[in-house]
Amino acid sequence: MKRDASFRSEGADLAAWLYLPDATPPWPLVIMAHGYSATRGMVTDRFAEVFRDHGLAALLYDHRGFGASGGDVRQQINPWIQARGYRDALRFAATLDDVDSDRVALWGDSLSGEVALAVAAVDDRVAALVVQVPAFGDDPLPDPDGAQFRAFRETLLSGNVEPSGSDEVAAPLPVVSDNQIHRPSALLPITAFRWFTEYGKGKGWINEITSARPKTQVPWRPSPCPAHVSCPSLFVVAPDDEMEGADPGVARDAWEKLTCAKKWMEIRGGHFGLLHFPSSEFERASLAQAEFLSRHLIENFIHTPPDPRNERGTIT
Repeated sequence: MKRDASFRSEGADLAAWLYLPDATPPWPLVIMAHGYSATRGMVTDRFAEVFRDHGLAALLYDHRGFGASGGDVRQQINPWIQARGYRDALRFAATLDDVDSDRVALWGDSLSGEVALAVAAVDDRVAALVVQVPAFGDDPLPDPDGAQFRAFRETLLSGNVEPSGSDEVAAPLPVVSDNQIHRPSALLPITAFRWFTEYGKGKGWINEITSARPKTQVPWRPSPCPAHVSCPSLFVVAPDDEMEGADPGVARDAWEKLTCAKKWMEIRGGHFGLLHFPSSEFERASLAQAEFLSRHLIENFIHTPPDPRNERGTIT
């Protein structure tokens, strides 16, 4: 029911778990990766188990340079690289026996929610999208003629996204800390400290991070992307989200711009409430996500071939 797997992405082997349902194949698949520095065993595996129990296969992996995945550069968050990890997972999914490559969804938490949405905007292989407590950053930039999106898309697909010097990589910081005066960290809320230190034990999580911002054609800011997402999408948002960069108002603006079938769900407990297991918020969120994915990937799925006129195109 759970197998080890790996796939190649940006010069590294990414470690994954493949969850297989007790259902008649071919199965729909949910591709999953965790958020800011977290690893696959930090409750995301519990979400994968719920999806499996609802007839969905799941591919859960660690980002390049984190956890069990390879990568010469460790503990560096580069959202461009993480976006390409999702794309390479999509490519890998097409090689899996008994998986229906026309029914593959992306799932992301926090920062990975933003990354997954960006990939869904540029990749026609994505059949559904689920983001929870998404960290979409600042207020969106206007993009009246689509120029920002086209430049963002070009960079994601083919640009040089590796930092070329130390000036493009921030100094190392702890991910979390219980004393911001004497040991400032990347994530400030005490709820973050409590969650990471509790759930990261024995899961390959390391309390250190660097942030890469390579000098690309456009900076990593995928605010133009929501208008270009055409697959069914579920946003699970905490109105009292305490994490900087996870503003519920920004998430709502992104959701409003979606032109696809969409659902908005609010949960209690702030940024980490649904990441405590077992908990009522985990149960509510995971069940709602499983039902949404089952409805759009199993019950009501209709295959629509990519439109060659679509500006997003088809990525192979």
